[in-house]
Amino acid sequence: MPNIEIERKFLITGDFKSEAYQSERVTQGYMACNTEGRAVRIRIKGDKGFITIKGASNDSGLSRFEWEKEISVEDADQLMKLCDPGVIDKVRYLIQAGIHTYEVDEFHGDNEGLIMAEIELKSEDEKFEKPSWLGQEVTGDVRYYNSQLVKNPYKNWKPE
Repeated sequence: MPNIEIERKFLITGDFKSEAYQSERVTQGYMACNTEGRAVRIRIKGDKGFITIKGASNDSGLSRFEWEKEISVEDADQLMKLCDPGVIDKVRYLIQAGIHTYEVDEFHGDNEGLIMAEIELKSEDEKFEKPSWLGQEVTGDVRYYNSQLVKNPYKNWKPE
C-alpha cells in the first residue's frame, strides 16, 4: 500500500509556544523540484538526517504520496551540497491537541515572520480539535509549501 500523506496547513494567530511539549531546529534543502508538484527533500532534524520523496498533491491539496528514509547527519550534510539554492531554517514545535499532534513551524532567514501549523490525518474528512491559536487554513496554497518557500521566500510576498 502506498504511503499517502494527508495533511492540513494553517497559519498561526496566537501564542502556541506555552503548549509545546518539544521543539527542535530543522534545516532542509530541495533537489529535483523541476517536475510540477514533486520534490526530493533533504532534512536535518535535531541529530538525525532524512531523505524524503514527495509526489504531487491531489486536487484538494490534502493528500500526496510520501516516502521517507532516515540517513546519517553526515550523509544529509553531503546531500545538502547538491540541493538547489536556498534552505529552509525553522524551529518545529510539537503540540498535542486531542488525539492529534500539531507540528508548528516558526521560520527564520528569508521566511522570517511565517508561522505555520500542520496536522496529519488518517482521512481527508477526519475531525480534529482546532486550538484557539489556529488561524486561516492554507492547505493546497502552493506558496506555503516548503519546496516553494525555498524558491520564493515569504519575505517576497508576505501580506503587510
